[in-house]
Amino acid sequence: MDTIFLMNSLWVMVGAVLVILMIGGFILLETGSTRMKNAGHIAGKTILTFGISSIVFWAIGFGFIFGDGAGLSKFIGLSDFFYSGYDLDGVGLSGAVFFLFQTAFAGISITIAFGGFAERAKMGVYVLFAVLFSALVYPPIAHWIWGGGWLADHGKQDFAGSTVVHLTGAMAALAATIHLKPRIGKFNKDGSANNLYGHNQVYTALSVLLLWVGWFGFNAGSTVAVDAGFFGFVAVNTNLAAAAGTIAAMIISWIVMGKADVSMMLNGALAGLVAITASCAFVEAWASVVIGFVAGILVFYSIRFFEARKIDDPIYALSVHGAAGIWGTLSTGFFATKELATVGKAGLFYGGGFSQLGVQALGVVVCGAFAFLVSYILLLGMKKVMRGLRVTEEEEIMGLDMSEHGAYGYPELLKNETTDKSIM
Repeated sequence: MDTIFLMNSLWVMVGAVLVILMIGGFILLETGSTRMKNAGHIAGKTILTFGISSIVFWAIGFGFIFGDGAGLSKFIGLSDFFYSGYDLDGVGLSGAVFFLFQTAFAGISITIAFGGFAERAKMGVYVLFAVLFSALVYPPIAHWIWGGGWLADHGKQDFAGSTVVHLTGAMAALAATIHLKPRIGKFNKDGSANNLYGHNQVYTALSVLLLWVGWFGFNAGSTVAVDAGFFGFVAVNTNLAAAAGTIAAMIISWIVMGKADVSMMLNGALAGLVAITASCAFVEAWASVVIGFVAGILVFYSIRFFEARKIDDPIYALSVHGAAGIWGTLSTGFFATKELATVGKAGLFYGGGFSQLGVQALGVVVCGAFAFLVSYILLLGMKKVMRGLRVTEEEEIMGLDMSEHGAYGYPELLKNETTDKSIM
């Protein structure tokens, strides 16, 4: 076997494993950022939905993205369904490894989308929407940019998915938050917001570290090759952006709120990672610091923006993955260099004019609108068929662990609390 083929396959396999481990990071992130009474539900449904998305991606998602669409090839693929392990032309590595790597990306996108459903959606809604999103929302956008579709023809730059994975997931989360309405107790009658604190900030911090490490698979793994060790440069850019996002969010929260807010620091790190995902292979190291730093500030004000509009986003998916995803996508239009822009053109600051920036803006508008509108329509239909997307008020107060599964994620602790209250 060709040595480079083997090394490429091994490297991307490592990347796929790191990305799948990010599902664990999202379990800790969502669990730690929400209340204890929903912990078991969140952990279980996240694993379940990754399983659903994997099956749907195997059956039709991969074909929609990378298949031959004949006369519709600019918009959708229509072959290679039910992938059976064969090698693919032109990828330079095992076809099965490439398939698994792409499966992991699809799973991350639906996990992001479900951030907008947290603490109030019915279990059945997760199951059905995971199928529909994995079949009808994610694949068309991935095809347009990564599968040789019409945005690829325009030179759209999105190396590892600021648009394809993160913005797509965030727009589905926005559609969900609009349909589901805020959680009980989130907003007062005068419009002011209450903090429904997550139950474990340590979980949240550990999740960010796990995601940070997993992102090396996400971004550096997207080189899908070991040639010249370029994945190392991508990994350095990824790390710098995350670090800058953390510091920027800490600084802005300290200045505005008078305290160095821990939650904001963690969201700043994630925002930096999301933002550099599009541009990690196209920009110089100093630019990755700027991109991450701007993302850290942006996420702080974006969270306030959505809260002021009474949009209840429990784990800040709209800000971390949506706002930072938009910024990251646009950033290549500013910072992509002539030498590194293997896709599209150089950015505004490197003599490329406004051409690439325009393409990036087009991608944001079209992909964001498509993901939001299709998700909104799907959820509207589900709302009618399933007689509502949300659990009853009684079930929400009780917590989804008991109402949807009949068992607490922390049975000993919560049973003791219930017993103590009954004695009092």
